[in-house]
Amino acid sequence: MIRFITALFFILLTTGVKAQQTLHVLAFKSPKELHQFFRWTGKDIPIVSGHRGGMIKGFPENSLATFENTLKHTPAFFEIDPRLTKDSVIVLMHDATLDRTTNGTGKVGDYTWEELKKLRLKDPEGNVTEHRIPTLAETIEWARGKTVLNLDKKDVPFPMIADIIRKHKAEAFVMLTVHSPAEAAYYLKGHKNQMFSAHMLTPQVVADYEKAGIPFSQLIAYIGPRIKPENKEMYKLLNAKGVMCMISSAPSYDKLKTPAERAEAYRNVFADGASILESDLPIETAEAIQSVLPAKSAKAVYFKKATFSDRF
Repeated sequence: MIRFITALFFILLTTGVKAQQTLHVLAFKSPKELHQFFRWTGKDIPIVSGHRGGMIKGFPENSLATFENTLKHTPAFFEIDPRLTKDSVIVLMHDATLDRTTNGTGKVGDYTWEELKKLRLKDPEGNVTEHRIPTLAETIEWARGKTVLNLDKKDVPFPMIADIIRKHKAEAFVMLTVHSPAEAAYYLKGHKNQMFSAHMLTPQVVADYEKAGIPFSQLIAYIGPRIKPENKEMYKLLNAKGVMCMISSAPSYDKLKTPAERAEAYRNVFADGASILESDLPIETAEAIQSVLPAKSAKAVYFKKATFSDRF
């Protein structure tokens, strides 16, 4: 029997058969479904966004391993950072330099993709891991059927971002962070169904988007990093247009010293009126808000579990 088990293990190892894992997924068949999921109704399930995928020991930011680890614990979508290599390959990297998050040094744009492939990513504590820098293309294909990607604005030209979404037919699960109506209008010329995460910190900015004819049915609104009295006006204004509002706790409540303090802050964000919380600690955030999840919601149909081959 021992010989049989040993032989079976050897066969599985050498034939490349991988373990199966169950992930919490947000899967959309069309841009219309994506728009409907992010449409504010007043009876929605609180949504967690992983800032750069999440940041816990052993798992680097902006890595496929981190995205998968987060989805093992909770449904979430991910804010990620596209940057351009010397030979015009789009990779994921928040900083313009490699020093903080990899075992390399210098500017991302000074290296070719072949050179960057040799580097390994660091976790939040600075430990070098086995994980490598992913390209945006492979990240998009990984995300298909699993989650939504929110592409932040870094140094990649707009036409290249538009082209990669078109090439991979990814409008149903890729949204774009925009900082002005003009940026949104540019993408809408070639992608009429494009979804956006728009920076809207004041009522005047909301009016600017309306004047520019940007469809409110195709965006969520980032309104800041903290609970503040001014948020009430923004919730009222944007929710009336069917827009969900997002708070980012990455620069604020994620920095609180204890899990208990952070958990209370995360719950308070949703109690204040936010629909989405973007966090460096998405797993911790999801655990903290279990008590405030609605018993029933029409949006529950979008929250599913699915089994995939473990690639890490």
